[in-house]
Parts: sequence; structure tokens; C-alpha cells
Amino acid sequence: MQKKGDIETNYEIRSFDAAISLEEYQRKPKHPLYFVLHNLRSAFNVGSIFRTCDILRVAGLYLCGYTAYPPHVKLEKTSLRTIDFVPWKHYDSTIAAVRDLKKRGVTIWAAETTSISKAYDKITCPQKLAIILGNEALGVSQEILDACDDIVEIPTFGLKNSLNVAAACAVLGYKALESMRARSPAGQIR
Repeated sequence: MQKKGDIETNYEIRSFDAAISLEEYQRKPKHPLYFVLHNLRSAFNVGSIFRTCDILRVAGLYLCGYTAYPPHVKLEKTSLRTIDFVPWKHYDSTIAAVRDLKKRGVTIWAAETTSISKAYDKITCPQKLAIILGNEALGVSQEILDACDDIVEIPTFGLKNSLNVAAACAVLGYKALESMRARSPAGQIR
């Protein structure tokens, strides 16, 4: 029992990781969600995205172009040892990753602010989805946008027109899982 102000509480903060082995984790079903990182400059952002992808238990993380990929000291630092738990692959080009995903029947969205982008919370999420996150300064290239099935954006209300790429990954990932869960029988996406 802890006391918080005048209120007694019956909870403890969970400050430990799941007590399962890599093998047990790999047997858990992955969510039909992929992230494709298009020429990200910051290895720290990539490490943070690894962590988010672990938490979301995604089916894959594709690291494209000059995006940092393991082994990399900055990734190891910010990923907090999640690199081994997230299925990842490096592609020399983002278009190769897009083609691979399309062959497997995965719908491709780009997260980008354009004149035709749809608000991420106003679009129906497919059952298998890949979200492309672009370069922190340059965004997603026109070639990649043209290859996508849709373009979504996170509305912004301040001076800047976009959210940090690692933060955008979390927002879009949780929204995609929420949508997938709502549309699956008895919320079976877990």
C-alpha cells in the first residue's frame, strides 16, 4: 500500500521488461503492421522506432537507403536492446521494400503532409498495412509517394508542419492497431 497525497493506492509501478526469452517472444504472433524508414538521418530516431516497433509487436521494420541499421552503436543505445526482438531488414532503396510488401498483399501508406493527404484518424485502416516514414528534413520522395496506396498525415496546430518521426511512428502505429482491433472478430488483434 502506497500513499499518494491523501489517497492510499494499491498499485506498484511496473518498471521491468517482460520476463520472456527471445525464443518465446518470436513465437508470439506479430501484428500485420510494418514500418518502412525512408532515408532517416538520425540513428537515435531509428533506435527509438525500434523500441516502438517492439512495443507494437510489428511484423517488420524495413530500414531503407542510408537509414542506420544494426550493428550501430547509436541504435543500440536508444533501442534499449529491442533490435533482436523486432524483425528488420535493410533495403538499399525504399522502392524495393515497397515492391516486396506489395507482392505480399500489404497496403502501403506514406506519412506525409501534402495537398492530398488524409487525416490519419479519418481513414479506414486495412488489415495488413505498411507505413512509410520519411527523412526528417526532406520527407518522403515523390517516387515513393507515387508508389503508395494512400498518403496520411498527423494534423499539426503549431508552427511546424510535422511531428518528430519517432513520435509519428508511435501515433500512427497505435492508431493502426486500434483500427485493426476494432475491425477484427472479438478484437482478436493482440
